[in-house]
Amino acid sequence: MRRFLRDNGLSITMFGLFFAFVTAQSVVGLSDYNSTQRKHGRPPVGYVQYLESGDFVEAVFENWESEFLQMGSYVVLTAFLYQRGSAESKDLDARHPDDAGYGEDRPRADAPWPFRRGGLALKIYENSLSIALLSIFVFSFAMHAIGGASAYSQEQVEHGGQPVSVLEYFGTSRFWFESFQNWQSEFLAIGAMVVLSIYLRQRGSPESKPVAAPHIETGSG
Repeated sequence: MRRFLRDNGLSITMFGLFFAFVTAQSVVGLSDYNSTQRKHGRPPVGYVQYLESGDFVEAVFENWESEFLQMGSYVVLTAFLYQRGSAESKDLDARHPDDAGYGEDRPRADAPWPFRRGGLALKIYENSLSIALLSIFVFSFAMHAIGGASAYSQEQVEHGGQPVSVLEYFGTSRFWFESFQNWQSEFLAIGAMVVLSIYLRQRGSPESKPVAAPHIETGSG
């Protein structure tokens, strides 16, 4: 067990924090939602009912959407674009072990099976990280729209309006405002990381260059 925890400490901690915070979000979100229910003369809802509500679904997936858009885009863009001196960039002046064909004429015996098989399996595998991240983005984008349409329709009905479909909600300024307000912050954060890692350090972190490395040195070759 100790070996397992040591080998998987980072992922266990990250997912543990995720479950802790999403649970906290649901608890305080339920309290806020029921407060609004009472103000409008409606009965409060239970925890499970709140988890199924458009408000909760929209709030969760609106954030997931921006996170996975950022990560998927970053994975793709760092394959082609560079930032000299950044720990987040490949070295402009050196070939990288994952450059197409570089070192792949000497495949390891324990290489993943899609690499050994080649063809379509290899083509999918060599882009599988970006495919997975952007697929989660598309799923989250759709769930944001579904949850948002439900919450928006409830508000419309309360004010004498008509409910909207998911496709109609896509056409509202509210949906795009919710998306863009998150997208811009994600790309600002990753852009700041790219630039700040040129000049600043965090000893022991793989996201930082070595403390003694000069500013002009790019992160990885």
